[in-house]
Amino acid sequence: MAAKTSGGRLEDQWRDILSVHAHTMCEIDRALHPHGLGASDFEVLDILASETAAEPGEQCRVQNIAGRVHLSQSALSRLIGRLEKDGLVERTVCQEDRRGVWVALTPKGRDLHAEVLPLQRAVLTRMLNG
Repeated sequence: MAAKTSGGRLEDQWRDILSVHAHTMCEIDRALHPHGLGASDFEVLDILASETAAEPGEQCRVQNIAGRVHLSQSALSRLIGRLEKDGLVERTVCQEDRRGVWVALTPKGRDLHAEVLPLQRAVLTRMLNG
């Protein structure tokens, strides 16, 4: 019986984590929607901005992004395609490994990221510190 009680608490804890995640993602979506972005779009821009902060224009392999966002490879590819269509990122094929794809923020993408970064961080502060 003790195992069931213990397991129930663990499950409740897990469901609380999922609930906080879902509510936070919705709030980020709501805050960024007027800027044409969703939470996942922002995550990709944020990863690119942090990975290439030292050298604007530097590229990041899509593989490296895939390991940090919670999207399937195909969903990430579609998301990057939308960001590219909007002029926020550029994709190039890796010359050494034709299967590899590089992604870089464009100046427009870097500017939009800088503009919405405080909005996303404010949501995180409100949702995770409250």
